[in-house]
Amino acid sequence: MLIHVCFMDYRRCAVRLFRMAAEQGQTNIVSTGVEEPLDLIRLSLDERIYVKMRNDREVRGRLHAFDQHLNMILSQVEETVTTVELDEENFEEMHKQTKRQIPMLFVRGDAIILVAPPLRHT
Repeated sequence: MLIHVCFMDYRRCAVRLFRMAAEQGQTNIVSTGVEEPLDLIRLSLDERIYVKMRNDREVRGRLHAFDQHLNMILSQVEETVTTVELDEENFEEMHKQTKRQIPMLFVRGDAIILVAPPLRHT
């Protein structure tokens, strides 16, 4: 098993890892087609994705388009908004989730914290 920590940019690190693996005779490395960060999102086009956003919002929906700013067009969207309320009797935080369905949604890229592509089963 090859474990290597690399503190250079990800492209040079990946190339170095592939070369080291080839030198050690490890030929079972599979390329995922991801060479740049946005490639992972590109591979998720027309698939359902999870997007965590600012202000305790989450959306799940089918990705139709995105750009370099991470602006996205999603369809069949389920939005979840989490609010925290304080119980006045015992001063405990109560987390309340509100969900709604949206047929088509434009998400502005600067509101996005995290994008999770669908799980791929091999």
